[in-house]
Amino acid sequence: MEHQGPRLPTPRGPLSRGVDAYLRGAGRLPRLEEVARAEVYGDDLQLALYLCYELHYRGFAEVPSEREWDPDLLRTRAAMEQRFLSALRTDAHVHESVDEALAGLLVEPVEGTGVSHFLRAEGELWQVREYAAQRSLYHLKEADPHAWVLPRLWGRAKAGMAAVEFDEWGGGRAERVHAALFADLMTDLGLDTTYGRYLDAASAEALVTVNMMSLFGLHRTLRGALVGHFATVEITSSPGSRRLAEAMRRTGAGPAAEHFYDEHVEADAVHEQVVRHDVIGGLLEQEPQLAPDVAFGIDATEFVEERFGARLLADWRASRSSLRTPLAREAAHIS
Repeated sequence: MEHQGPRLPTPRGPLSRGVDAYLRGAGRLPRLEEVARAEVYGDDLQLALYLCYELHYRGFAEVPSEREWDPDLLRTRAAMEQRFLSALRTDAHVHESVDEALAGLLVEPVEGTGVSHFLRAEGELWQVREYAAQRSLYHLKEADPHAWVLPRLWGRAKAGMAAVEFDEWGGGRAERVHAALFADLMTDLGLDTTYGRYLDAASAEALVTVNMMSLFGLHRTLRGALVGHFATVEITSSPGSRRLAEAMRRTGAGPAAEHFYDEHVEADAVHEQVVRHDVIGGLLEQEPQLAPDVAFGIDATEFVEERFGARLLADWRASRSSLRTPLAREAAHIS
């Protein structure tokens, strides 16, 4: 019996339409010249790439499991990945030194201007709900993209990474798995907790943030970039989560919504030290040549998150939805 994953989303252009048709067994894959013409950070290429990557997670209801390792699909995916990775290396790579790349993460600006600052200070409940819907593409599989790196590490780096991942997966308790806690947050906000439910609604910028994790995680040659990405997430999570917890309280989002971010304030403050000293430190002791890749992973994560945040804030400040399909604004049921 086929695994019943989410339904395939609506295509957003010729690339995603071609991949969708091929997955259904109803058409050909896009040609390489079509890949070359597509906007690299745009809806079409990013959705097509997301479709390819999702086969390595829960798949899709309409797609046979064998498609995961289909050689023709993998060749098309590789062409899209090459464009995506080349663009990230051109647009995001700022630091060669890991210490320099980390230094910027360890300083909290006095006057912050990002999404968590906005939601804490002036965000409305409908904006909190949109943020959760967009982030659900990652948080309903939280920590899973990072797990791909575990077989590619050893010694102190592996042990540190495994310890953090164990916490993300609830320390062996199903009800404390962070993906389950995020589903509880979504319930508080009146959102559908079905895996993949908001893929059609999510912006290209949101797809980019999740696709980058899968890109780094699925390639052994990018293990250093994945570690840099993971370090950025853990180092910036605790202060950002504190602001988001305050936003949940101020907007009346609900106790589970507050708890999700309160949990990350405490847990990720500990994780930051483990990631910096054991995961990065251990990796670079064993493979010092990966330092530029770790720095790249840090820079790339900041780049894609800044793009995502800029998209959200531009839409919200113009009083328009950040989603392709806006949510009903009245729906949140708050306990």
